[in-house]
Amino acid sequence: MKKLFALVLALVMALSLVACGGSSSGSGQASSGDSGNKVVKIGVFEPQTGDNGAGGKQEILGMQYANYVQPTVEIGGETYDVQLEIVDNRTTAENGPSAASELVNRGVSVVLGSYGSGVSMAGGAIFEEAGIPAIGVTCTNPQVTSDCSVYFRICFLDPFQGTVLANYAYNELGVSTAYVLGMLGSDYDQGLVYYFTEAFEDLGGTVVAESFPEGTANFVSYINNAKSAGAGVIFAPVSINYAQLIVEAADAQGFDGALLGSDTWDSNKVIESAKGKNISAFVTTFYQEGGNEAFDSGIKEWINANADAKTNNGGNDMIAAVTAMGYDAYFTALEALKAAGSTEPKAVLEALPNVSYEGVSGLIKFDDIGDAVRDSAFIKTANTETGAWDFVKVQTVG
Repeated sequence: MKKLFALVLALVMALSLVACGGSSSGSGQASSGDSGNKVVKIGVFEPQTGDNGAGGKQEILGMQYANYVQPTVEIGGETYDVQLEIVDNRTTAENGPSAASELVNRGVSVVLGSYGSGVSMAGGAIFEEAGIPAIGVTCTNPQVTSDCSVYFRICFLDPFQGTVLANYAYNELGVSTAYVLGMLGSDYDQGLVYYFTEAFEDLGGTVVAESFPEGTANFVSYINNAKSAGAGVIFAPVSINYAQLIVEAADAQGFDGALLGSDTWDSNKVIESAKGKNISAFVTTFYQEGGNEAFDSGIKEWINANADAKTNNGGNDMIAAVTAMGYDAYFTALEALKAAGSTEPKAVLEALPNVSYEGVSGLIKFDDIGDAVRDSAFIKTANTETGAWDFVKVQTVG
């Protein structure tokens, strides 16, 4: 489907160039850098402020480190300097279109991001109108790609992640009643709540669901509601700052079940909140530190040598899975540029469906929708004594 769209788009744009007797303006136009090489621009569409700001900064770190490792790319027999064009989409869908438009105006050839599905969907409409391909990094809602012909992604999807967590809770933890909690209006939260609930109930379990309004700072009543329901797990696929508050409330109220988090919980900020607390927590994620020794040692050295990078990583050199995914997304974009042999977005869009790249998070290739072909997730647990995430297992839906 996306191949067909790309071919149609290329034909339409080619015909328009013939009719106008000129070249396309804006996107994909190469300029010269300080090195004398031509420059290709890769857009970075990520939150740096708002509820998802911490996660967005960590995702950007992976792209910045990748750009440090390989700052050039060979396109059509010429060497190009790769320039990252970073905009803050400020987490919310309301801000997505303006941030996406800024990248279009900067003349990017391909876009990476975003951390957060709702803002990705909002920006996708702008990228689609401009014909610029986007590679989602950790935006897991199915609609990111299904409703946008130019969006691809390298992560697993929420139906898969929700089912993995439901299977783990029911079969591995032996839980029959689950309490689920998400933020009102969040496509990411509510999507995962839906898929977890569907899978858990299919297994024979019971689900009690609640939602909280944006800006909630006290989760004590929600924890007590979970206890009153007899829940063995609390599944809360929420942003990092809410996850920290839920950890603190669960400890304060003596919740003796398990906390289940989605990929957003895989953060050094969340594990720091869990350190010293009397809680049990499990998360699904894309990468486990130790999975690629060269990558781990290299990025830790880079983070520790760069004060801004360390600050954006939460003050230490712990590797978040989203950082590894940002790294892989950058190299996937380079593969698409090389395969296209051009910086023109339409050529990159046409090349993307056939791109295959062996990243630090595993093999990256796309299905007909543009989704990554992923069949497993890492499960980690919070080590509340050491303040680190410990590997538990690789889990599939089966």
